[in-house]
Amino acid sequence: MFKWRIGKPDAEKVEYFLKKTDLNRLVLEILSARGIDDEDSIVSFFTEQELEDPFAIKDMDKAVATIEQAVDAYELICVYGDYDCDGITSTSILFNYLESMGANVMYYIPEREAGYGMNIAAIEELADKDVKLIVTVDNGISSVEEAKRCRELGIKLVVTDHHQVGEDLPDAEAIVDPHRPDCPSSFKDLCGAGVALKLCAALDGGNYDAVLEQYSDLCSIGTVADIVPLKCENRTLVRAGFRYLPNTENAGLGILLDKLKIDRSKIVSDHIGFRIGPVINASGRFGSPLTAVKAILSEDPEDAESYVDTMITLNTQRKKCEQDIMKDIEEYIRDNPDVLDHRVIVLAGKGWHHGVIGIVASKILDKYSKPAIIISIEESGMARGSARSVKGLNIHSCLTYCADLLTKFGGHECAGGFSLKEEDIEKFRAKVYEFSAGIEKPAVKTLYADKVLMPADIDVEMVKGLSVLEPIGEGNPKPLFAILGARVTDIIGLKDNAHTKVAFSYGRTNAYALMFGQDPTKLCFAKGDLIDMMVELDINVFNAKESVSVKVVDHRLSGVKQERYFAAKDTYEKIINGEEVPVSFIKKVIPERAELVGVYKYLNSVREISLDALFMRLSSDSMNYCKLRIIIDIFRDKELISYDGATMMINLLPAHKKVELEESDTLVKLRKMTEENE
Repeated sequence: MFKWRIGKPDAEKVEYFLKKTDLNRLVLEILSARGIDDEDSIVSFFTEQELEDPFAIKDMDKAVATIEQAVDAYELICVYGDYDCDGITSTSILFNYLESMGANVMYYIPEREAGYGMNIAAIEELADKDVKLIVTVDNGISSVEEAKRCRELGIKLVVTDHHQVGEDLPDAEAIVDPHRPDCPSSFKDLCGAGVALKLCAALDGGNYDAVLEQYSDLCSIGTVADIVPLKCENRTLVRAGFRYLPNTENAGLGILLDKLKIDRSKIVSDHIGFRIGPVINASGRFGSPLTAVKAILSEDPEDAESYVDTMITLNTQRKKCEQDIMKDIEEYIRDNPDVLDHRVIVLAGKGWHHGVIGIVASKILDKYSKPAIIISIEESGMARGSARSVKGLNIHSCLTYCADLLTKFGGHECAGGFSLKEEDIEKFRAKVYEFSAGIEKPAVKTLYADKVLMPADIDVEMVKGLSVLEPIGEGNPKPLFAILGARVTDIIGLKDNAHTKVAFSYGRTNAYALMFGQDPTKLCFAKGDLIDMMVELDINVFNAKESVSVKVVDHRLSGVKQERYFAAKDTYEKIINGEEVPVSFIKKVIPERAELVGVYKYLNSVREISLDALFMRLSSDSMNYCKLRIIIDIFRDKELISYDGATMMINLLPAHKKVELEESDTLVKLRKMTEENE
């Protein structure tokens, strides 16, 4: 279960701007809930901000002078990129522009196995090719040693990057990074492609017109895919990209749009985030990032199509690999359910492809609502890890706490990567548990709804109006709404019960909601129940008729007290892991016989149910989550039930003989804990 937070628009301000603007009520309520509730902020949100002079970025003038000198001398220039979508689009933008200038230019992107950023072996290889100038895109700000090697080999270096700046800057001719403390530019949140586009504009004398027409399609893809905040200049760049992308002159991009069956007349951020971006990224994850660069740069449609087909095939392989790893993880959790009873889920496996473990970590976080660390063990005896977290548990701080066991690490609050020896994995796991146990509260994934949806909001014209909020993404998320107290009138299975369609009444409105990946036989509710839902709204078109599509992101029975749920869950985990818990707490969660009998009778009536659904059905002032979990553990001790930790499903087993619940290992352990601490 996720934690929910629901915004509350300012009704007076909404009414005021309803009269002064042509925006509909639902849009204004979303803006109000997000703090965009005065004339200046609303105008700013909808007005494309003029791009600042590219020379406002520190060292841009030096970068231009260095590059122009190399172009004039026809010295070999190398655009040094990165293997992710931002790095690939950045490389393509700058390479293509320099080539159009008549430069003697090549590009280089390290394979994922070589790791992120510049490396000395690559620099020496480029020196052998007589490269005289390296211009980095989307990397280089931390390449201090690599910059020294460039200087030793007589290679000039221009760094363009957008990542945070360390204590020491590389020794380069120019360092173009808006995050430099001494950079006077006003906007700091560009991605690598955005910085590359600004460099091209600077090389064009500071004028954006030509470079936006030529490269904003690529820049918009890099910007959305790199999850930088879609505000201010980034909104301007993405909006420009969306204008040019439908009629892109880039052969590879055009073929990719067609192969992915994307409607060019309605391109939105989700097309990049969930379809275009993953395909471009797949080349760097499973094949070579050069495949994507060649697809983008190729002027021969046949060659471009061949490269695009390879990218799509690699993306299919990526999906299959993710599924295989998820199956491995489910099997492991099935045998070791206690791995979920910690504040951070740490999982390791041999041969898991290191190119997708970050995606898998995100999926595990989403599934179990906890920070996750996934480690891939390699044949060499080394291992690589990827971590994903939420606010409340800082991954970079966690990795720093474990630094003595790591050979390399980096990251920020909610994501990180690292390397370590296979033999140190269990020590690392223990230190992660130790670090997380020291945090005041557990970190739980939280869903933020903009507002409680009113029945009148489920309206085609109202929902169509949400399109003005595009581009959607980081810093401007897709609107999420809470539906509270909807009455379930029907439950319909779709595609052999792979998905569920729920009919519900809400006030005087009757509607349907789609629950993807939800088996209708394993829901926490039945017909006639009142439920709460977190939903996204869209427009569905069928036989030329438009209707509102309600997609459920999360759901629960109405009335769940979530703060009590998460507090009791944390208490259970502390007890199970032997952490210090007041004796009074332990005494309160030791179940009475009548409570054991009551839960068993309910299980006997349903036979199969998820743990969270059971909690929602049976929770009360005297039955919190902690006590219920202990009851389930007691039943499992005595083989009255089976519990699948991976799916959190409880199944009642046939009772062949009378059992003494008082003798269960769980009860014996709890009573011993109370005796020892009295």
